[in-house]
Amino acid sequence: MTYTGLETYVQQAAFHKTLTRLYGAEGAEKAHSRCMEVMEEFYKTFDRPAQALFSAPGRTEIGGNHTDHQKGCVLAASVDLDILAAVAPTQSGIIRVLSQGYPMIEVDLRELDPKEEEINTSAALIRGVASCMSAMGCDLQERGLDVYMTSTVPKGSGLSSSAAYEVLMGTMLNELFWEGRCTAVELAQIGQYAENVFFGKPCGLMDQMASSVGGVVSIDFENTAHPAVEQLDVDLHAYGYALCILDSGAGHEDLTNEYSAITNELRAVCRVFDKEVLREVPEEAFLAELPKVRAAAGDRAVNRAFHVYAENRRALAEKEALRQGDFDKFLALVRESGRSSAMYLQNVIPTGSTAAQELMVTIALCERILEGRGAVRVHGGGFGGTAQAFVPLDMLDTFKKATEAALGQDCCHVVMIRPAGGVRLG
Repeated sequence: MTYTGLETYVQQAAFHKTLTRLYGAEGAEKAHSRCMEVMEEFYKTFDRPAQALFSAPGRTEIGGNHTDHQKGCVLAASVDLDILAAVAPTQSGIIRVLSQGYPMIEVDLRELDPKEEEINTSAALIRGVASCMSAMGCDLQERGLDVYMTSTVPKGSGLSSSAAYEVLMGTMLNELFWEGRCTAVELAQIGQYAENVFFGKPCGLMDQMASSVGGVVSIDFENTAHPAVEQLDVDLHAYGYALCILDSGAGHEDLTNEYSAITNELRAVCRVFDKEVLREVPEEAFLAELPKVRAAAGDRAVNRAFHVYAENRRALAEKEALRQGDFDKFLALVRESGRSSAMYLQNVIPTGSTAAQELMVTIALCERILEGRGAVRVHGGGFGGTAQAFVPLDMLDTFKKATEAALGQDCCHVVMIRPAGGVRLG
């Protein structure tokens, strides 16, 4: 397929097969309509046809809550909510991006240093990805992109719209200007660099890895330069379950101090042993020096360390349970993870908050509705944001109606695990 054949290609059976693989049989038609829409809007915006379509998915964290920044183990998955883009290369030296509902962004590729005024903006992510890829050897001289994009990844949903944005940008530059030389892992690392250095958020690598690699992925971050990544073939519907993300109604925009406190307290634990992250401190040494650690770091830090040690083991056990097809064992581990996050990591209720405990109420409500079936846990960073629930298919309609009646319309997002990460669709 050539660039000029895009309009013809999107009507062919091969394209429909691609959409069915990514979005499922029920979602393929809607995805096709979105593709046609972004191509039409691209033409309206830039007065010429789009030459390619790209997609990058949101992600869900399944296991390994707050372990990635400690060089730990996680289990994550890409989902069928994504950012979809129509694009055409240019020779302008500028990347122009119009996201549906937002103003046009323009990033000059001759200026690839971080800009203080761009911190916490999409422009920072674009510039950061381009800067990193240029430093790696991707020739962006006299190159440019015109992009129109639309997203079904809700902001603040805990499904990581920022990682999807970074992976999408890296995938487009990689495919159009670098002959696909970057691996999925490298594209994830590029996205993390952009978010850390240009956007100003000290995130771990899990979000970008799940979005870039795709499917259910087990990741061991002991070697952050070369993390061990294993894809698993998991069909939730075959086990009789659906995956739901529940919006608690509490945003996580003002929780930076809570997230920073976790890493700072774990760092205080590690300093007792002259280490930087908990993966470098053997659990036996931590237990042997527990009185000293408590005195130096405080008891909440100690409890958070207990969580990370156990959560690393759980993430590996969850992987093994799925590999063996033991879904009941997997669900039991998910429930254990949720209890550990609430009791030891303590990232469900904001510090000192009594009147506002939206996330804990969401979890309590889901457990009450499920009545011992399935599993529910905090999703992602915690303190606000979302919960994750594995819901039996025979309860799904009841579960969705009951949660939305109590928490608000459209608070329950039913998502499908997507088998691929950032991709070129056509």
